[in-house]
Amino acid sequence: MNIVLWVVAGVLALAFLASGVMKVARGKEDLKKAGMAWVDLFSPGMVKAIGAVEILGAVGLILPAALDIAPVLVPLAALGLALVMIGAAVTHARMKDYKGMVPSIVLLLLCAFVAWGRFGPYAF
Repeated sequence: MNIVLWVVAGVLALAFLASGVMKVARGKEDLKKAGMAWVDLFSPGMVKAIGAVEILGAVGLILPAALDIAPVLVPLAALGLALVMIGAAVTHARMKDYKGMVPSIVLLLLCAFVAWGRFGPYAF
């Protein structure tokens, strides 16, 4: 199970890192053209802040355990990213973009799985 948790955390880290870098590096118009219509609901600074949180969460899923420095940060990062995905799902629901909710819910469940495993029976 430890290997499964590492693989899921790695996949989540890659997904959130890519998503976060895109939000930080691109402007609102570019993100909207890429299919992220939700950016109209937020200021440019807020979109960049969400991206920064995703990047920090991605780093927090891997580095603390890999470097054996405060590995308790791994489940905390997973929990934080789960909260971000709850916000994403709510945002999509408010926009009546139910297809857009699916990736948010899948990522939420994967984050919850990592948080459960690393807080619980498979802690470092």
